[in-house]
Amino acid sequence: MKNSWYKEPWAWLVFILPFTAVVAGIATFIIANSAPDALVVGDYYKKGKAINLELTKVKLAQKLGMKFALQLQDNQLIIKPTGIEKKFPLLNVNFYHPTLEDKDFYLALTPDGNGYFRHKFDESITGKWRITLTSFEDTWKIQNVITLPQSQFIDLIPDPIEAN
Repeated sequence: MKNSWYKEPWAWLVFILPFTAVVAGIATFIIANSAPDALVVGDYYKKGKAINLELTKVKLAQKLGMKFALQLQDNQLIIKPTGIEKKFPLLNVNFYHPTLEDKDFYLALTPDGNGYFRHKFDESITGKWRITLTSFEDTWKIQNVITLPQSQFIDLIPDPIEAN
């Protein structure tokens, strides 16, 4: 009398290998589709045109002599204009996380009596960030990559290389 097929170890080996490949394929498909990459841009041509427009804004900031100093210490952000004496009614400040889009945030800051722009964060902001400063009219732009927190003031200057 012969043994049943399920009592043979070779039969299980033959079934396990394809079954493992099917399970791994399903798991890969689920992982790949559960969190799509937010960094991929769908329309490259429009994005390229927008980059050229941004470079024009950076060059205007250079021409105007725009320069700011930034400090973030004890969750207190201070941005002060250092390049020109012009007063700004509003400063748009964007913080972009290098990899996680949901951590990006925007601040619209008004100056205090000294002309400094201040903001108190509820939580600490740490790590590497791309920070963008623009005017209320969005005519010029300064963009730099910085590491936070900063106990000393660091300069934010218009740099076309950083704008890419």
